[in-house]
Amino acid sequence: MTESLVYKLASTPEEFEAIHRLNYLSFVEEIPQHAANPQRRLVDRFHGENTYAICLDGEQLVGMIAGRCQRPFSLDQKIPNLDQHLPPHRKVVEVRLLAVTPTHRKQAVFTRLAGVLARHFRADGCDLAIISGTVRQIPLYAHIGFEPFGQPVGSGDATYQPMCMTLQRFKSQARALLINAGGRPVSLLPGPVEIAAGVTSALHAPALYHRDPGFDVLMKRVRDKLCELTQASHVVLMSGSGTLANDAVAAQLAVANTAGIVLSNGEFGERLADHARRWRLNFRALGSPWGSPLDLTSLEGHLRQGGIGWVWAVACETSTGTHNATPALKRLCRSHGVDLCLDAVSAVGLQPCDLSGVHLASAVSGKALGAYSGLAMIFHDGRLDRSGRLPRYLDLASYEDSAGVPFTQSSNLLAALDASLQGTDWPTRWLRIRQADTALQEGLLDAGFQIVGTHERMPGIMTLAIPTEINSGLLAKSMARHGYLLAGHSSYLQTCNWLQICLMGQWQDDLLEVLPKQLARQLNRAGGVEV
Repeated sequence: MTESLVYKLASTPEEFEAIHRLNYLSFVEEIPQHAANPQRRLVDRFHGENTYAICLDGEQLVGMIAGRCQRPFSLDQKIPNLDQHLPPHRKVVEVRLLAVTPTHRKQAVFTRLAGVLARHFRADGCDLAIISGTVRQIPLYAHIGFEPFGQPVGSGDATYQPMCMTLQRFKSQARALLINAGGRPVSLLPGPVEIAAGVTSALHAPALYHRDPGFDVLMKRVRDKLCELTQASHVVLMSGSGTLANDAVAAQLAVANTAGIVLSNGEFGERLADHARRWRLNFRALGSPWGSPLDLTSLEGHLRQGGIGWVWAVACETSTGTHNATPALKRLCRSHGVDLCLDAVSAVGLQPCDLSGVHLASAVSGKALGAYSGLAMIFHDGRLDRSGRLPRYLDLASYEDSAGVPFTQSSNLLAALDASLQGTDWPTRWLRIRQADTALQEGLLDAGFQIVGTHERMPGIMTLAIPTEINSGLLAKSMARHGYLLAGHSSYLQTCNWLQICLMGQWQDDLLEVLPKQLARQLNRAGGVEV
């Protein structure tokens, strides 16, 4: 119900008339604060100075709240020397006339009404809100962030408690309050990610026949943008996941029939080694402890011995957030005449990713590129097997020979990826991720969390080592109930008892501001400590 409601500032004569009607229902018939009248209409004495935030269900007014900055306030008339009771502030707004019809009395409605009003008055320079809260709703006001001061005023059923709240405090709490009140949890997973509205709209556009000329135009635009974003010379798109993309890379290495090296310093490096084994590649695995740098010294020693045709590594090791040294890898491979292949599934879109000079690299649509899962990408330098020995679906040359469309593909997934690529200012996004990552890391460290793999960590991926007495999977479920979808269910995360936060999709800064405290609160509750 709450997701279909409209929240706005009142602006039309019809809305103001509805406000007078709801004012009467609330403060005459329900709370006997004013005398009844035959018109069943109550115009507030400060109506001409009020700004109203309202909630509409269709054309029906179901909620309202008013604010005004002009003194004297109604509380000035009830509490002598009002300012002496208030914390330091620049400008005060008095909030009044909070009224919601009984059928719509949900915490989300109250919070969103307050949020609309708070945004307006913050822009007007206000930093403190005061309210006369009916004593029957003190827990609600306190949950939103109001704190009582002074003694109750009024009498009987019309008894009110003076309360105040800084608007900055409300801003930092509002998003989490809305989620907790029944809104949709926000995904801070490594995938699926939180999707921008324009990308969702593109997904739901009418489907195109994959042989339609418009499909060819769409495919070319997406491929060109992906190459521009990564500085790669070619890219093939398939319907599938990152696992499929890595199988396509392994297939190319299999027909090349040369020896190689797989580097690993985390879960996804180990998965590359598993791909290599399943494809019966001739390779040596060089592993490093999870979260530590790749062992380039050992790699160089093996390359000097000769006989190596390729190196396969992960650009961004998602399990620990480790940002592996791909420029150094490229230089090392180039100096020894060896092809470099990369799993760039978590790297592409999260920060600048230069794939020039890389033989083969995998990526996907459903992570940091901000689109829906379902498209696998293989970037390549143009040197593809054309023997016809590979399974048709994995034969990258057939894709290139068919302008990227040898078989049926989804125009909807492609259109969504196109919308994300075209609608994102990538340098601005990368800067925002770095800034949010820094602030989030500081908050988590201040809250006492241990971050895994801080050596050369990729901004936007943060893995937390949870104390052994707390189950990370259960903690992830608890956070989901409080509005945050965090990664904690993968087998390797559960084995290590890790929890992961990713900034691969959309997010709101106020949500991240309160995340460390919310996570610490749930951790303490899981450990039997009330906070």
